[in-house]
This record gives sequence, C-alpha cells and structure tokens, in this order.
Amino acid sequence: MSRPHDMGGRFGDGAVVPEPQGIPTLDEDWQARALALTLAAGSLGQWNLDISRHSRERLSPKDYARFSYFEKWIAALADLLVEKDVLRREELQGGGEGGPHALAGRALPASRVASVLAAGGPADRPIATPPRFERGQAVVTARPAGNRLVDGGHTRLPSYASGAQGYILKHHGAHVLPDSNAHGLGECPQHLYTVVFSATQFWSHPEHPDDEVTLDLWESYLEPA
Repeated sequence: MSRPHDMGGRFGDGAVVPEPQGIPTLDEDWQARALALTLAAGSLGQWNLDISRHSRERLSPKDYARFSYFEKWIAALADLLVEKDVLRREELQGGGEGGPHALAGRALPASRVASVLAAGGPADRPIATPPRFERGQAVVTARPAGNRLVDGGHTRLPSYASGAQGYILKHHGAHVLPDSNAHGLGECPQHLYTVVFSATQFWSHPEHPDDEVTLDLWESYLEPA
C-alpha cells in the first residue's frame, strides 16, 4: 500500500502549480522557524536525512492532505523528537523539568549555519562492485514498487513508475541506499542511475506524448529490459 505522499500522476488533485523559483516561500515568521528548527534538530545527530524524509511520509493521511508544506515539516519533526527520546510529549507541550539538555553540546549556533549548509551531507560512497548497467541500456523498474527490506518502508521508487521501461542516461557512482538508511539498517550503498522514460510509459493519455521523465534510481530498483 502506498503512502499518502506517493501521489504522482494521480487524477483528481488538480493542476500542479510550481512554487516561485522552485521552493516554498517563507511568507510567515513561523515557517522560517519551522525550517530553522528542522535544520537545528538534524545537527543533534539522532537521525539521518532518509529517516527525516520518512518521518514526513508517515504522517497520518488526513494530516498529510490538510497540512501545508512547513506544517508537514514541523509535525514530522515533533514525531521524531519523541521517537528518538530527545524530548517527551510533555516537554513539547511546554512542561518538563528545566536545566541543560543532554544534547546541548551539539546545538547548532547561528554563526555556523551558513558553513554547515554549504558543506551539505554527501551521500556518495565507494564500493568494489562494478555497475550492473551501462549508458543507453534498456531497463525495467521493479513491480510492485516498495521497500524490499521493510514492509511499508521508505523507498525512492514512486509507484507511478513501477513496471515502466526506460533507458540509462547516466551513472552517478554509488550512493547510500535510502531503503536501508531510513530504517537504521546501514548505508548499504548501491549504484545510482538517471533513467529516462517516455511519458507514455506512465500515463495512458499524456498531455504531451513526446515528453520524457527522468528519475534517479538505485540499482536494486532496476532489471534489464
């Protein structure tokens, strides 16, 4: 069963209206605070990027549908803080005891934000295994789409792309496998590829049949066509 976030190509949701410059705007003060809190909490080292992304996917369907972009971020962060025993529910509600937190030493000061963001978190990793596919090779994505390690777990293969045939455009080397990393099972790096698909592979009546869709997909998502 797909999560509520996995809605690509679904009918009935209306037109896609891109945000200016491709990112949500910070129209209200609380939105900037939600972003800042998420970045600062990530620096505590209690979870990784894939765990954080999966926490947003695990919001209840009703909440996911009604929450705005940054409401999803702050709700998922609150869940993570409790799940990872960083805070108790009472503390999120303003209760609890005072005094310094055990993770206070890992706080991200404002003076370091720019350098931390500039450094990023590279996910490429060296592995000895050679890539299975080469540029131009025809491949088919796994069907059904889903995490093969954890039932209902995180994956970067969208359901609308399941079982579709495309071809390898580019090999990006090996990268951390989100399906494993999101569940504390290790980084398990795999080769990562950009795969090109015709729009007709995904939709029976695409508005522009000659369009192509590119997806970055891990090796375990693919089989030779």
